[in-house]
Amino acid sequence: MEYGIIKDSKIHPTAKIYGLVNIYGAEIGENTKIGTFVEIQSGVKIGKNCKISSHSFLCSGVKLENEVFVGHSVMFINDKYARATNMDGSMKTASDWKCDEIIVKRRASIGSNSTILGNVTIGENAMVGAGSVVTKDVPPNKIVVGNPAKVIGDVPDKQ
Repeated sequence: MEYGIIKDSKIHPTAKIYGLVNIYGAEIGENTKIGTFVEIQSGVKIGKNCKISSHSFLCSGVKLENEVFVGHSVMFINDKYARATNMDGSMKTASDWKCDEIIVKRRASIGSNSTILGNVTIGENAMVGAGSVVTKDVPPNKIVVGNPAKVIGDVPDKQ
């Protein structure tokens, strides 16, 4: 099976990685599953027993704790003010950029086609509804939906 690019990463031997995945400079925990067409950039840390569904993008600065679910086509964004050039017209380089961290706590779930902006923490056991745009922290055990995502209720106890 063709994997795309996997280099300079720490991947637990029990992790399952499907085809056409790019992973570089990341850490992947035990029993985690990575779907097809996923990109995981340098510095990303993924805990154990996570599931990353196909077509998702995890940029530098993302940390997923254990048992996190990431739906299909989820986008993490680590730069709220992205530009190709500096004010003087010169091309931006790594030294012109500030990486905004994103933390997803244990057992949180992010629905398909959601966008998670930088400097955000998604609380333990929280759920992000499909298609949501998360612009601020999500409290533990809460359900958020919409653009921007807003709390609509509590995660049921048995979930």
